[in-house]
Amino acid sequence: MALPKANRLKSRRDFQAVFREGMRRYSPHLTLRALKPSSAKESSLDTAPKNSINTDLQQLASTKIGISVSTKVSKKAVVRNRIKRQIAAALQQLLPKIAPGWKLVLIVKPTATESECGSQQFLQELEQLLAQTEVLNGHS
Repeated sequence: MALPKANRLKSRRDFQAVFREGMRRYSPHLTLRALKPSSAKESSLDTAPKNSINTDLQQLASTKIGISVSTKVSKKAVVRNRIKRQIAAALQQLLPKIAPGWKLVLIVKPTATESECGSQQFLQELEQLLAQTEVLNGHS
């Protein structure tokens, strides 16, 4: 299962912002970079033209998630894409629990293929990382 389009972090500028300003949390197979929703956008809503308000509110509401799997993890695209799909499936389960407005980037470490970890392992680590960064509603 792929992430819904509304929840995908796509632009290079967004990725760079998360890497530049976001906080880092680590687990054995994943690194999470998380950027809190900024209050600067909320204050700019008052001065923005009416037609851009809806797009700004939509961007604030949905959490954007990017998944990065480098060739250091595996030279084979098949393996990298399988890992991406497993992480996306785990994120799909956690999506309702995630607080809105965050920008998240998940970086897969090269250790992920050595141990052949499955989607259950990714789900467990993701939940732990999201709780550490207080992205989950209720911070379980």
